[in-house]
Amino acid sequence: MKVKSIIVIATLLFTIKVSVAQQAKQELWYKQPAEKWTDALPIGNGRIGAMFYGGVTHDHIQFNEETLWTGKPRDYNRKGAYKYLPEIRELLFEGKQKEAEALAQKEFMGLQSEAGNRKAWVAEMKEGKGMTGNPASANYDDKLWKTIAVPAYEGWETVGLANVDGSVWFRTTFDVAQSWVGKDLVLDLNKIFDQDFTYVNGQLVGNTDGPDARRYTVPAKLIKPGKNVIAIQVLNYYDRGGIGGYKDTSKKIGIYPVGATIEQGVSLVKTWKYKIQDQNPPAVPQYQASYQPFGDLNLQFAHQGSISKYKRSLDLATATVRTAYQANGVNFIREYFASEPNQAIVINLTADRKKSISFTAALSSLHQKSVVKVLPNNTLSLTVNVKDGVLRGESRLTIQVKNGSIKTIGEKIKVTNADEATLYLTAGTNFIDAQNVSGDPAVANMQALTSLKGKSYEEVKKNHVKEYQSYYNKFKVNFGTSENEILPTDERLVKFASANDPAFAALYMQYGRYLLISSSRPGTQPANLQGIWNDLLTPPWGSKYTTNINMEMNYWPTEILNLSPLNEPLVKKIEGLAKAGAETAREYYDAPGWVLHHNTDIWNATAPINASNHGIWVSGAAWLSQHLWEHYAFSQDKQFLKEEAYPLMKGAALFFDAFLVKDLKTGWLISTPSNSPENGGLVAGPTMDHQIIRTLFKNCIAAADILGVDPDFRNSLTAKLKSIAPNQIGKYGQLQEWLEDKDDTTDKHRHVSHLWGVFPGNDITWSQDEKLMNAAKQSLLYRGDEATGWSLAWKINFWARFKDGDHGMEMVKMLLKPAKSGAGSYVNLFDAHPPFQIDGNFGGAAGIAEMIVQSHQGFIDILPALPTEIPQGDVSSLRARGGFEIELSWKDGKLTSLNILSKVGGKCKVSYQNKAIEFDTKAGESYKLNKDFKF
Repeated sequence: MKVKSIIVIATLLFTIKVSVAQQAKQELWYKQPAEKWTDALPIGNGRIGAMFYGGVTHDHIQFNEETLWTGKPRDYNRKGAYKYLPEIRELLFEGKQKEAEALAQKEFMGLQSEAGNRKAWVAEMKEGKGMTGNPASANYDDKLWKTIAVPAYEGWETVGLANVDGSVWFRTTFDVAQSWVGKDLVLDLNKIFDQDFTYVNGQLVGNTDGPDARRYTVPAKLIKPGKNVIAIQVLNYYDRGGIGGYKDTSKKIGIYPVGATIEQGVSLVKTWKYKIQDQNPPAVPQYQASYQPFGDLNLQFAHQGSISKYKRSLDLATATVRTAYQANGVNFIREYFASEPNQAIVINLTADRKKSISFTAALSSLHQKSVVKVLPNNTLSLTVNVKDGVLRGESRLTIQVKNGSIKTIGEKIKVTNADEATLYLTAGTNFIDAQNVSGDPAVANMQALTSLKGKSYEEVKKNHVKEYQSYYNKFKVNFGTSENEILPTDERLVKFASANDPAFAALYMQYGRYLLISSSRPGTQPANLQGIWNDLLTPPWGSKYTTNINMEMNYWPTEILNLSPLNEPLVKKIEGLAKAGAETAREYYDAPGWVLHHNTDIWNATAPINASNHGIWVSGAAWLSQHLWEHYAFSQDKQFLKEEAYPLMKGAALFFDAFLVKDLKTGWLISTPSNSPENGGLVAGPTMDHQIIRTLFKNCIAAADILGVDPDFRNSLTAKLKSIAPNQIGKYGQLQEWLEDKDDTTDKHRHVSHLWGVFPGNDITWSQDEKLMNAAKQSLLYRGDEATGWSLAWKINFWARFKDGDHGMEMVKMLLKPAKSGAGSYVNLFDAHPPFQIDGNFGGAAGIAEMIVQSHQGFIDILPALPTEIPQGDVSSLRARGGFEIELSWKDGKLTSLNILSKVGGKCKVSYQNKAIEFDTKAGESYKLNKDFKF
């Protein structure tokens, strides 16, 4: 009995140990609550996303709904822009780039949204509308004004005015010594966003509209000994506002005598008084719309006693965030997840002592036009209206408790002495599609809450996990264990660059898959620049869809990492863009088919935006078409190819069939006007375009051949294919980025666009042309390793294709380093451009997979770029082109087993090191090879 008991205990301990190890591989965790948004943990069901801070006494949950954007359906196209196309091309052929860019900026850019009447509004603000008395006056009574820190380089939004655009008055005083009397003074304020009227002792001393630094001379006659008053009316139209000062915080704003320095003057870095005059500035014209935050849920807990045993975690295996801690001897657990089956964010609060759950819950929003109401059945509603747009949303919060009491007090819900509480947060908007905003925001809420009726928390969670794992469990990865697995994720991140921790790279792969599942489910919008997570009214780059790499990078993991169904939102988006892009093709190029430039938004904008030196890039439709072909290549789904992919691909090819023109110097067909994103300005014949167009033509020819259609179209593309400008090797041994050999070897630009043919394309491969591959590699060496976050992720994929796994691993470590002032990863492992962009997460996950298996050359290449730092591993259900799923293991850097599942049958070609094998397969059957690469 004693021996048997020992065996049982040993087995149990081993099971627990294994369980803990497995959990560590699937978990992000921390010893403290989140302080910043990029510390918080993300959840999402594809449509609704939320960020959890996990505070003990105050828990903040910031949430989004994917269809809440600025703007409205409108015409983005400049009518008849094609009339200027010949002249722009001629200027580029003549080498007159600046003249071409100037003409294109004037006549070839897309239309912006309607502007408000700025002149009239400024006049009203100067006249004092909304204010009592004259705030510029030295004797103005400002005793009741609030205070704010000045300066705030990142805008007043970061120091208390989170949702304010408009007119705000600032006032402060400074003391003048007798020695300054009779001297002109310098008032150095540096940056103010966006316009200011600055007064000293009631007299205007300066007015600037725009980004220029403010350094005003104050005449001696305005200055008096003792106290003097500065009053500044700041007019902010869009984005950050206020007195920005110097980005270098060691430099102070202040006032000092002419000829002196700030060190000899009076610093104005301090608390100022402020008063909001007006929050309705005129609309600022925008080329495209911006993704918006929805609201915030704040939970306030009445904890007493010391807090201990705190842990905040995200379990990737169940898509569940958990906060656990002990307070006053009671163990509390909070669980959070985003249910797809019930379309709700779910929060469950428990404790190991009855009657311990007491808190208040409140909803709020950054949107000025937002209202919280109390509805029946202890429910709160939050309604929001987007400023200068047509979209509005409604969110509802309802709470169920076991025992205890629940009631509404004011606009809050109060729970007292409950044994358990479950919160359901839902959200919806009036968006139906890019042309229709007639929906009822309440419908999504009512449907979600109806679906939850009669269901226990356990049942809701079970259904959530089951649905989520139908995607997540299709792929598994294990790179072994490391001693750092026991560390909190933030500490592990700090050590990763110098540690032997391959398991962290495996965790990062699964985290990338988790984020994509959470932000791109069938039936939703595709993942944008930030997935579905955004807390700012003016997010970086609008948090929209940048289509010259970033949107595409979001979907690099879908096929290889076995998330193929998550392409559906992207495919549906491409269908919408093709319709809008057909009009853009006609208006800008007088061409058939469809075109997409370098950005789009929820309204399917396709026209050029921003500036002509980077906004006129024509290959978005062709690059997105590559995703359609790749989906077929991996799945071999001929119905998809026939009904969805090929018609869209053909439309993109029809455009380029008409768009390409002959270069008079070389006789080649080239793409013009365009650019090499986002480098070098407007040009004729960028290499990237030709790689993408050539690949599109080849894919269309192959698709038409498979489907047995369009023989004349096939022949036309085949003929033109031979004339498209080829890849060229330049004087430095580099792959040329442009038609001319003018690369700068010191250029460290984040975009490496001319290597598209290496990855994600297959226009340049080892099996086709080693010289070109080596030239491409030389280009990447010149470009260097340092880059923004998403660029680091792209470079992982390049080095995998160059079969240099160790260099690729160096890039992984650069991507997975703490983002302080540069690129890397934030505490929650979000990718840092900086700021946050989610494409680096997705590109990095795909890049690690490319080190293990590649299939873009017509055969499956096993362990083509395995880093020495990942000497052992097991991977299952990695997907390869041709309809295959791969399961493999390796040890000491050598293959130990390989299993290939054929999903559709057909010939299979496999390569490992210098060995190659080819065999026929049957659908549904597996084929095992040993370490010697034999059956």
